[in-house]
Amino acid sequence: MMTLVLAAVYLSPLGPAAPPGYPNPRLLVEPGELAKDPGKFRILDVRAKPDYEAGHVPGAVLAPTGPWSRAVTEGKADAAFWRTELAAVGVTPEKPVVVVSDDVRNAARAWWLLSLAGVPDVRLLNGGWEAYTAAKLPVSREPTTATAAPHDWKPDFRRQASKEDVKGLADRKRPGVVIDARSAKEYEAGHVPGAVRLEWSELIDPKTRKFKPAGELAKLLRERNIDPAAESCSY
Repeated sequence: MMTLVLAAVYLSPLGPAAPPGYPNPRLLVEPGELAKDPGKFRILDVRAKPDYEAGHVPGAVLAPTGPWSRAVTEGKADAAFWRTELAAVGVTPEKPVVVVSDDVRNAARAWWLLSLAGVPDVRLLNGGWEAYTAAKLPVSREPTTATAAPHDWKPDFRRQASKEDVKGLADRKRPGVVIDARSAKEYEAGHVPGAVRLEWSELIDPKTRKFKPAGELAKLLRERNIDPAAESCSY
């Protein structure tokens, strides 16, 4: 949930006077673009293995992210960890990575994990697997394996907030905001002091499962007094 909100902040214009469209359009890849030239990207499918085996984007590599999440939580996701893990799924600094999932929250978390690892160009399939299949684009059932020469990644730990970071934002000792991406019921049951609620589902068009247009995202942020140019962390 939290990483989805961060992705939306990256997509949002910096203010009402900003030009129309996403300021970071490369963050999203449309299904047709992916199908047109899949070899341009390293496609990582982060769905469950049975779903991947039932059908996936041609050339997509199955990439279970559970071990990545656990390593980050346990403080074990250092450069050596990412060197091994990313080589095993064919990730290199030169080729853009596109994440495919049937749940935008899982896709956004994979985007955050890869960005934390230091991968310079990570993108999301807009609308995910549902949008891809709705467009009746090519599907493969042949598993794809890909490996790459191990790379010395430089993890970007600025993407992970410490307790001190959160406390500083909550206490207004530093400019920025803490964003609570949970439901209203969860928020009301207890939240970080001063946290602004922006539920993850508000960012997504319920019909297409794609991110809402840039103008709508910007309006949401303005209504919650969230400055996309300022520091933020979410949970």
